[in-house]
Amino acid sequence: MKYVILIGDGMADYPIPERDNKTALQIASTPNMDFIATAGVCGTVKTISEGMDAGSDIAILSILGYDPARYYTGRGPLEAMGMHIPLGEGDIAFRCNLVTENKGRIEDYSGGHITDEEARGLIEALNEDLRLEGIEFYPGMSYRNVLVLKSKDYKFDSGQEIGGAPPHDIIGARVEDELPKEKILRDIVLASREILDKHEINVRRAADNKRKANMVWLWSGGRKPTMPPFREVYGVSGSVISGVYLIKGVGRCIGWDVIDVPGATGYIDTNYVGKAEYALQSLKEADFVLVHVEAPDEAGHLGDIDLKVKAIEDFDALVVGKMLRGLEDEFTEGYKILVMPDHYTPVSVRTHTREPVPFAIYRSQAQVRAQERRKDGGFDELSARKSDLGVLDARAQDLMRYFFK
Repeated sequence: MKYVILIGDGMADYPIPERDNKTALQIASTPNMDFIATAGVCGTVKTISEGMDAGSDIAILSILGYDPARYYTGRGPLEAMGMHIPLGEGDIAFRCNLVTENKGRIEDYSGGHITDEEARGLIEALNEDLRLEGIEFYPGMSYRNVLVLKSKDYKFDSGQEIGGAPPHDIIGARVEDELPKEKILRDIVLASREILDKHEINVRRAADNKRKANMVWLWSGGRKPTMPPFREVYGVSGSVISGVYLIKGVGRCIGWDVIDVPGATGYIDTNYVGKAEYALQSLKEADFVLVHVEAPDEAGHLGDIDLKVKAIEDFDALVVGKMLRGLEDEFTEGYKILVMPDHYTPVSVRTHTREPVPFAIYRSQAQVRAQERRKDGGFDELSARKSDLGVLDARAQDLMRYFFK
C-alpha cells in the first residue's frame, strides 16, 4: 500500500459575497479533488491547537499527529532545519522576512515578492554592514530568510516564541507599535532599514516601480526541536516535497527524505507538474510522500480571489490529477490518498484563521461504482461539514490513525 498526502496551503475560505457567497473551493473547477471526496470519505479536522497561532507550522505538525504543545519551539528553527543551517545547543533561529516599510508602516510582508537573487544580495549586505557578534543572516527563498543568534552572546528568559508578530498579520501597522520587545531584535530591525533602503537593489526596484524590500522583520524565534521519527510513530518511512523551507524542516525533524524539485518556488509560479512527477518517482522506493503547494495561501494573503481560484485549479489539475493517474498506472498494490488544506486563508481577511478544515481520503482498493458515489457536492468546506465523522482532532492523531488504519 502506498500513502499520499496532498496539501493545498490555505485553500479553505469563507463565502465570498461578490461571488454568490461561494468559497474559492466552490468556485474553482476541481474534478480530481471532487472525485476523491465523492468516491471516498470526506470530513473536517481541527489543525490549529487552542492558544496557538494559526499557521502552517502549527497546522502541519498537527496534521502529522505531533502535538505542537509538546514539540513546537518556533517557526524559525524549523526553517533553519529546512535550510541545513547548523544550530548549536541554545542557538535561537528566527524567521527573517524581507518586508516593505513605507512612511513608518509595514506595507508588504514579502518585499514585493522579491526574487531569490535580489534577496541574497540584500542578506549579504546585512551580514557585511550590520557588524554584531553572534549574529548571522542566512538567505533562503525570496522574502523567506533566517537569522540565528548564538546563545553564548544573547540570552532570553523564556523558552517560548521570541520576536514580533507574523508580518502578514500586521499589514498597515506602524512599525514602532509592532517592534519585538527584545532590545537586540528591535535594534536589528531598525538598523536593517538604514542599510537596505538605499541599497542598489532597492534603488533599481524603485526605478522599476516595484516595492522595496527595505527592512527585515524578525518573528517566531526558538531553539532546535526534538521529535520522534515518523517511522517509529506510524511504522512507515516517508518523504516530503515542498517549495518552502518550513515544510522541509518539519520533514527533516521527523526523519523524512526531503526531495528538492527544480522550479518549486513556494509561489503561484511553482513547478506543479514537477512536484507530482518527483512524488511518484519517490514512491518506487518509499511507501509514503507528502506534497505541499503554497500557492493558494499566497493568493489568500494578497486578497486576490481570481488568483486563489487559479492556484486551486492548478493544484487540482497538475498535482492531484497527475498523482491519481500515476498511482493508478504504476502502483497496482493499492494506495490511499488524502487531500486537504492545512488551514484557512480567507481572501477577505488576508491571513490565517482557525476553523476546522475539509479533508478527503480515497482508497483504491475500496472503489465504488459510479452510481454509488456520493452526489451531494464535491470537495469544499460545506460538503465536508455534512460528514458523519464529526470534527477530528489532528494533534491527537485522529486524522493519521484514520488515514493509516
